[in-house]
Amino acid sequence: MLANRPHETSSDVHPADAGSAPPTALHDGVEVDSARLLQGQREVRIRHGGECYRLRHTRNDKLILTK
Repeated sequence: MLANRPHETSSDVHPADAGSAPPTALHDGVEVDSARLLQGQREVRIRHGGECYRLRHTRNDKLILTK
């Protein structure tokens, strides 16, 4: 989860994530289910390094990340 990374604060964690099971480690990162990221939406915006990215779930059940 986001709070496990040292450069982010606990305020970055969504309230619904509090008390949930710990994330599954995958190599050097964290595995997060896409349904948890999208929360029922077809698109989410992700702010990274001053840029805004779009993560979209397509009709063909693919994920597309664009800047």
